[in-house]
Order: sequence, then structure tokens, then C-alpha cells
Amino acid sequence: MATDPTNRGDALGMEPAEMRRLGHWVVDRVVDHFERRADGPAIAAGDADELRAALGGPLPRGPGDPLDAMQTLTEVALAHMQHGDHPRFFARVPGPSSFAGVLGEWLGTGFNAIASSWGGGSGPATVELVALDWLREALGLPEGAEGVLVSGGSMANLTAIAAARANAGPGVAYLSDQTHSSIARGLAALGFPAEEVRILPSDEDLRLPVAELQQAIDADRNAHREPRIVIATAGTTNTGVVDPLPELGDLCEQEGLWLHVDGAYGAPAALCPRGRTALKGLERADSLVLDPHKWLFQPYDVGCLYMRPGALTAAFRMDPEYLVDVMARRGEIDMRNRTLELTRRSRALKLWLSLRVYGIDAIGTAVERGIELAEQAQDLIRDDERFTLVTPAQLGIVTFALVDGDETAHREAAARLAADGYAAVTATSLKDRSVLRLCTINPSTTEDDLRGTLERLATVPPRT
Repeated sequence: MATDPTNRGDALGMEPAEMRRLGHWVVDRVVDHFERRADGPAIAAGDADELRAALGGPLPRGPGDPLDAMQTLTEVALAHMQHGDHPRFFARVPGPSSFAGVLGEWLGTGFNAIASSWGGGSGPATVELVALDWLREALGLPEGAEGVLVSGGSMANLTAIAAARANAGPGVAYLSDQTHSSIARGLAALGFPAEEVRILPSDEDLRLPVAELQQAIDADRNAHREPRIVIATAGTTNTGVVDPLPELGDLCEQEGLWLHVDGAYGAPAALCPRGRTALKGLERADSLVLDPHKWLFQPYDVGCLYMRPGALTAAFRMDPEYLVDVMARRGEIDMRNRTLELTRRSRALKLWLSLRVYGIDAIGTAVERGIELAEQAQDLIRDDERFTLVTPAQLGIVTFALVDGDETAHREAAARLAADGYAAVTATSLKDRSVLRLCTINPSTTEDDLRGTLERLATVPPRT
């Protein structure tokens, strides 16, 4: 395929007719996936050598058959991965994306949309600002909160902590042993010394304990250290627990500390009444993280960060001479000044389109469905003498154990289930206790899916 300077197709010479033919093929394959995703495995891992043989080979020097290449991607690469949108993918935190989200992603990619400067992307920037404001209102966050979209929870938490330190100054960060592991990694990457990272044992309910936190703050002040930021979780990854946000908000206000809340998966529960009750105090956060690619049904990747008005810009603003934009207008927003990213694609188009297409009420109903599914699973577990309930259903997560099951038994049960392809669950541990875990945030999951998964876990052959 030679490059033709008169071609009105793509930059490397593909003709519009061929682009349409291949584009239609892609649409058909994606819709097929949406229709049939429950028929395939929930997760599939391939052999490294076989995958390399199928997808590798010599460096392509000349043009190839695009349809053949896309079939290889579909049948080999995309077949060997976790399918977070499968109704029986209960491991980690599933990402059951909506089709409107897919359409928005396609539009952004197809138009090569950038959301960095106002002059270079005023339309995509406005879409992001509007989507952030709609979501802020739906979550009940204070008006004026400054937001930005990044790649996911890890980068959102890293960005939040960096901005918090830039605004509030260096000092000690407090978190619990149930805080997501990416946060401790982020603190280390940001240069927090070990003596300024205080990991407190969670209480019997696996929450960040307020009394012990107060004691740690007092001890640090007495040691001439500067307490600075408290990191709470709104929906822990292991159990769905929400830290005591109202009490933590009171303590942080009293002590002059920054309250950061990691709600990467759990915060969208505030879109439904029961979730809103569980997340009371969310509005007290100085910064909040959530991942639309989890419980807001968006394709990977998109994470969301809200902060006090002006905090992001104060931390990240950059206006070198080579970024002076002759098309900028006074008072408009350059999204590059709210994040460490300069070149940044428009992640907001899919979120904006989903909100416009489905409406926030339908999304909230789907979120509530996830909460109800975990409660159904809890009832099934309680009624089955082969299981022991460990932590109750909380924000779409329930943990349990095989009677007399140890870590090896649980990991083997989860591995056999995944290898069978029927479902995927997580084997994890809570304060050194081995458990199995279901995360049920896919609204297309049925009680039969839950029942079939539990039955297969309970009847996994014993070790030989």
C-alpha cells in the first residue's frame, strides 16, 4: 500500500471504501461480543510461546492483509485475557462497559481527539468539564470542586497526593492495612520517607480506626513531625468496607489535615439510595478518586479525580513560551494544568455520551443491582453448609470460605474454576485469613450465575 499524497483516506494511503469495509467488520465483531460474551470463558490465559508464535514473527516490511490481521487480533489476542464484562467475572473489580461508552471511545479515537489546551481542544475540554460537573452533582459533592480525568485509580490517587502535598505541604500520611496497595507504592514514588507513611491496623470491621488515628497524630506531633494527610477508602478492594467518613472528616477538620478518599470502585454507589447512605460523609473529602471504568460502565481506561477548587491548578500549572496559545480565550481552562499529563487524549467523550444516552437514573439503578447481587450471594452462602460467610455483602462485595478450607484449597478452587472458563473469582486474605471473594457489580449477572459459581467452587475435587 503506497502512500499517495492525493489520497483522501488515512495518512498512510488506505482508501475510504476500504476504511468503511474494515470499520463495519469491527463494529460487527464488537456487537457480536456484546451479544455472546456470556457464552465464552470469563478469563483465559494463553501459553506464552504459542501466543508469541501467533502474534509475532519477523518485522513486517511491506503491507499485509488488514482483515487477516484483525482476525488474528480478535481470535488470538483478545480471546486470551480477563473478560471483565462477562456476567460471571467476579474477580478483582469487573469493568462491564456499556455500548454507549464504546461508541464514545471510538469517536474520540477516530477523530484523534486531544484534551490538553483550550485552543487545541476546546470542544473535548468542554465535554470533560461538563461530564465532571454532571457526575459531581450526581455524587453530591460540593459545587466548584475541580476535576480531571486520568487513566485510572492508581494515577488518580498519585495525582491527588502530589497535589495535596503541593497545597498543604510535606508531612505524614496516614492509611490503614486495607488501603489499596497502589497508594503505598504512590507514596514511595512521590518520595515520602518511610517514617512519614503511617499504616495503621484496621479495626475488627476492617475500617480505619479513628481513635488510633488520633493517637498516631498526637504521637507524631510530640515527635516534631507534621501530620498532613489522612487517606480513607470508600469501598475497599477486599471487602467493600467504607471507612468512617463523617468521623474522619471531623478529625481532619479539627486537626487541620487533608482528607483524601479513595473511592476508585465504591464511590459510584452514591448514585443509589442505599449506597448514598453507606457513603455518608463523602462530601467532606478534600480530594476524591473514582474509576468510571469500574462501576460507571465505561471501557478502559478512565479514572476521575475531584479536589478542592484551585488545588489541581496550583499544583500542576505550566505555561512555558512554547505552549502559549494564540487561540486561547480569557477565563477558559487548559486541562493540562490539572494533571501531570501534557498530551492527553479525550477520555470524557465516552462518559459524556453514556450520561446523555442512558441518564444518571438508569446508571444508578444498575449500580443498585450490583449491591443486591452481593446480598443474593450472601444468602446463598449462608444457606450452604459447605461455606462460611466471612464478611457480609458491602457495596457489591462478599467474602466467604470453604468449610475447613485453607489458602491452598481456596487458590486451587479459584484456579480450577477459571481454567474451566465458567467463572472467575478472587482468592485473597483478610488479616491472614484465607477467603474467597465475589465482586458482583455487573448488572447482567443473574442469580443462576451466582448459584452455578458457588456450586462449582464447593464441588472442586480435593487435592491429590
